[in-house]
Amino acid sequence: MMASAGTLKGHDEIRLLQGIPFSVKTTGAAIEWLDSHAVGPIATRVAIANANTLNIARGNARYRQVLSRFTVLNDGVGVDLASRVRYGQGFPDNLNGTDLVPAYLSQSALRLRIFMLGSQPCVIQRAFDVARRRYARHEWLGYRDGYFRWDDEAALCAHIRTLKPDLLLVAMGNPLQEFWIDRCAARTGAALCVGVGALFDFLSGEVDRAPLWIRRLKIEWIYRLAQEPGRLWRRYLIGNLTFLWHAWRERC
Repeated sequence: MMASAGTLKGHDEIRLLQGIPFSVKTTGAAIEWLDSHAVGPIATRVAIANANTLNIARGNARYRQVLSRFTVLNDGVGVDLASRVRYGQGFPDNLNGTDLVPAYLSQSALRLRIFMLGSQPCVIQRAFDVARRRYARHEWLGYRDGYFRWDDEAALCAHIRTLKPDLLLVAMGNPLQEFWIDRCAARTGAALCVGVGALFDFLSGEVDRAPLWIRRLKIEWIYRLAQEPGRLWRRYLIGNLTFLWHAWRERC
């Protein structure tokens, strides 16, 4: 018996996968939705979740609670398969951050004020320079690497707030970026805070993207595994099998 999707968060279709509510959107609808939330006084939190995100959340009650306060978008073949198993249909588009965020920056109807936070110092500097050239119609306010001391957090948030950003892109990996956004979004003054994972690595050229045909098949993880097998084998091989086992158990 297939589960039925619900509607929450302004009448979005919601699919609950392993305890995490996913908002079902096409790429076009996601871009329009991001624009509608990039203005206004209330900080909107966005997470882009793949199989590894759900593996972490399944064993971390605090992380699950944090994600319940986010709009969660789908990334990758794993969550798409889990949706097919539980709901009988996949997601309309793959909304991975390394494609969705650049698409949003290209297609937004707004001239956004943007701050970038996270990654290593040399990576974030190169990523910022690339983004500023590539998406020049937006106003790029500044950046900060992710290696600040946690007792500097209040000052960092106050600094970002003085810049009055519309969009804050945070790249610290799961679950740190979502914890940080949940804790600090309101203090930064940003209308829209998005956890973007490895986006800055790709923008900077630190990590190569998979060919387009691999990305269209939603199997970029295979390409990433081939690039860094020593670091990623456990996440992708053991992690994906664990995720699929739990997706199968959730089918009814």
